[in-house]
Amino acid sequence: MKLTRTLMASAAILTAAPAFAATEIEFWHAFTGRLGELVAEQVETFNASQDAYTVVATHKGNYSETLNAGIAAFRAGEQPDILMVFEVGTATMMAAKGAVRPVYEVMGDGFDQSQYIGAVKGYYTSADGNMLSLPFNSSTPVLWVNRTMLQENGIDPDIDLSTWEQVGEVLTQLKDAGVSCPLTTAWQSWIHLENLSAYHNVPFATKANGFEGTDTELVFNGDAQVAHIQAMGDWAKDGKFMYAGRRNEGGANFRAGECALFTESSAGYAGIKAEAQFEFGVRPLPYWAALVDAPQNTIIGGASLWVMEGQSDEDDAGVAEFLKFLSSPEIQAKWHQDTGYLPITQAAADLTAEQGFYDANPGTDVAVKQMTANEPTENSKGIRLGSFDQIRTIIDEELEAVWAGDKSAQEALDSAVERGNPLLRRFEQSAR
Repeated sequence: MKLTRTLMASAAILTAAPAFAATEIEFWHAFTGRLGELVAEQVETFNASQDAYTVVATHKGNYSETLNAGIAAFRAGEQPDILMVFEVGTATMMAAKGAVRPVYEVMGDGFDQSQYIGAVKGYYTSADGNMLSLPFNSSTPVLWVNRTMLQENGIDPDIDLSTWEQVGEVLTQLKDAGVSCPLTTAWQSWIHLENLSAYHNVPFATKANGFEGTDTELVFNGDAQVAHIQAMGDWAKDGKFMYAGRRNEGGANFRAGECALFTESSAGYAGIKAEAQFEFGVRPLPYWAALVDAPQNTIIGGASLWVMEGQSDEDDAGVAEFLKFLSSPEIQAKWHQDTGYLPITQAAADLTAEQGFYDANPGTDVAVKQMTANEPTENSKGIRLGSFDQIRTIIDEELEAVWAGDKSAQEALDSAVERGNPLLRRFEQSAR
């Protein structure tokens, strides 16, 4: 446990009055590259804005590695003040009794939870509506378009891509034109099963996708999910869908101009804007017109900031100041505009619009509209499952069997459900 360090010894030599060092706040995160640079900028701005606290940000690996590092550190009594945890770790953190302090308690009296956008904060709230962690980087999947590549292959770059049926027609045109990567994706489970389910208002798991209890079961092997995964499997077989990896490996291919279409987080904006040497656009995630007349809403991904238990009062006060800073309209609006992540407050969204950002950068408001177009249903407010990271690994393995042509979509999804449900039962037992 950290204690506020002082410089009393050296100060006694230099002056008659003691000088105290700033309280150090440890912040562990999972960002590298451009996002890592933007986090460092936020930390530097906060540190320069006052002299009572110094936030020290440390990269701890990818999302899974950062969560595991935080758990191990807590067990060793060496936990940071703030831990970034991706959304699939939410149920794990909620069940970690004695390890975390709810953010609404840390922020204290006067904390206005109503300022945060409901579709974003809802994932991280308790049953009674109190925020357990602070949404930090919340995104939702969209369709990125290499407009230059479409035009060079005789396709109108403004062609309607609202439905997967229309996307399929364009993939055929691109393949026939000799394009080697018509479509690729990042985060295949999140986009093509989790969001696919929410977008078509079908359950991913029972008990409102786990929000209503840990005694939930996986049901993502239904007709809608099977139809979509089978279509993608057929596209993979035909060379229309190129699988690059389980996380965001496909992002490098798209940013390099190798792929025409790319399903990815709205937060892909930061890297694409920085690296792409072509004209790009962003569209809503497609839906299947054969399944629904109109889509429901997508769900968030990304991560939130959890306050770890066992720190000093000075540390907790510093954490509250830093989280207040991150939530301020000016900082949130800049973060939203720089990264493509959703604004976590309505004030930040309003400020972004007032600054003319959406008008100057067409499509950057797609994610916000997509998330807030409809009131979420029990199938579309998010997924809160125990052992979700391990379940995603199972899903990844089974989807890879479909892309390789080794299994049908029905076989793969049935297997993923059968393998994943025992993990839910073990989590249910441990959470009692």
